[in-house]
Amino acid sequence: MESHEKVVEVLGGSRDLDHGQIEMQNTRVNGSRTSKPQLKDLDDLFPYIGEFGWYQRILFLLMIPYSFFFAFVYFSQIFMTIVPEEHWCFVPELANLTVEERRYLSIPMKDNSKYEKCHVYDVDWSKVLDTGVLTPDSNWPVKKCEQQWEYNYTDVPYETIASQLDWVCDRDNYAATAQSVFFCGSIIGGLIFGWVADKFGRVPAILGTNMAGFLAGVGTAFANSFWSFCLCRFLVGLAYDNCFMVMYIVVVEYVGPKWRTFVANMSIAVYFTFAACLLPWIALAVADWKMYTLITSVPLVLAIFTPCVVPESARWLISQGRIDEALKILKKFERINKKKIPDEIFKEFKDTATKIAKAEEEIRNYSFLDLFKTPRLRRHSLLLLVIWMSIAMVFDGHVRNVGSLGLDIFLTFTVATATEFPADVLLTLTLDIVGRRWLAFGSMLLSGIFSFLATTVPHGVPSATLAIIGRFAVNISFNIGMQYAAELLPTVVRAQGLALIHITGYVATILVPYIVYLATISPIIPLLILGTIGIFGGCLCLCLPESLGKDMPQTLQDGENYGKEQKFWDFPCFKRKNQVPVENRY
Repeated sequence: MESHEKVVEVLGGSRDLDHGQIEMQNTRVNGSRTSKPQLKDLDDLFPYIGEFGWYQRILFLLMIPYSFFFAFVYFSQIFMTIVPEEHWCFVPELANLTVEERRYLSIPMKDNSKYEKCHVYDVDWSKVLDTGVLTPDSNWPVKKCEQQWEYNYTDVPYETIASQLDWVCDRDNYAATAQSVFFCGSIIGGLIFGWVADKFGRVPAILGTNMAGFLAGVGTAFANSFWSFCLCRFLVGLAYDNCFMVMYIVVVEYVGPKWRTFVANMSIAVYFTFAACLLPWIALAVADWKMYTLITSVPLVLAIFTPCVVPESARWLISQGRIDEALKILKKFERINKKKIPDEIFKEFKDTATKIAKAEEEIRNYSFLDLFKTPRLRRHSLLLLVIWMSIAMVFDGHVRNVGSLGLDIFLTFTVATATEFPADVLLTLTLDIVGRRWLAFGSMLLSGIFSFLATTVPHGVPSATLAIIGRFAVNISFNIGMQYAAELLPTVVRAQGLALIHITGYVATILVPYIVYLATISPIIPLLILGTIGIFGGCLCLCLPESLGKDMPQTLQDGENYGKEQKFWDFPCFKRKNQVPVENRY
């Protein structure tokens, strides 16, 4: 998907040095030498239209609803399918007894402390009642539950689809399967809406992906079986990621380079985090899984106004040769920001845009397969694929494992999700100092270590605290991942390479619900697996070259030679003081 090419401009605050480097062009005016910036990319026009003027601020605020849509699509299923910790077989013949009497009489004890969840005494209850016996006999035969369960709704104070349809015992993997089906939908959605974004534009892709989420989300509220629920979640999965990411990329394209780090990270840190933290409390407030599903799905219909409020990507319009439409949008920025583009600058940029459109035609002759034709570029590409799969699995695993940490799932989810804010702030402050390679390694390593430590302490607050620290660390890795890949892949295959990496992440996360499901055997198993994957992925980061302060590779040969001069123990923060500023290298 071409839109992913802009990720490097989004998160790093740096520019695509292949197309956007401001060179100084010497000219003589009245016998003296002056310098005029040469327009080689849209970035060079920001000094004239405003880097973060009123229009950009409006677009930054317009990211709020799409951030909410993304959080609702991604996380809402958790609170539709959780099951109360205490559940037991329901015996219809004992319906006239109180709940406590019924459970005491019909359910065997496990280890003399807890009632069995999946077994019931196998006796003739009519005869038992006729004899007036209200005390169980441990010698009674036992069988598996076959019909219906009862639930203690203390920890989850509302009925979910899982408790409504009894997804417990032999069917307790249904929720994990439904979540995996959701991620299968995200793979198809990435391909479909990636094609839409490249073929018809970013705005139609934003509209289409959010409307898919709206329609399928509303349909979920009417699901009455496992298969109808899976179908709806598959269709909701079509909206995952792209319902926000395409808007995210469009907005940061229109922000000057100096503001991209702020806009990119703060939109996630504030908008997305706040929306995600709201979800458990919405579920508690309405105490009805169907109403909760509607509340988190209906707002997506607001995306129907996208063509009225969101401008099409000027970069995409230029790449399609629709230069006049792109210039019309830039004129709007000029007007709202109360700026003035000199006529000669406007004419020069129009000529530059024509050249960019021709260059885009040449890029289409390449495919992602070119990434695997030369040894070093092939190695880097494979590493990026595996690293992103590791990051995606660890991040999603920590998100979904909150229910196995021994605490209130609603509060734990909120606290764990809130770590996104400090993680993004820390990333913003340190990424361009420490560098991508060591920060990605360090954050993944810490995530793995704290996941392991969480298995060595008592279940409850101690283990949950350490696991949440692990979640905080992987938040940093997650936000580095795509930018790092964008800076390492050559321009001619960057878009396709990033799309491939993104989709492999979707594929990897299909396994995550089953990793989390292993907590039914032991709560430490998911943490051990996530810790191992985190440390493994972090160590692989050290096999990649550093990209901080480096020109992005343009050709396949540039990609092959990238980082050859670097040594394993190079630290960018120790070398920056000796580097020549970018503007003095040209």
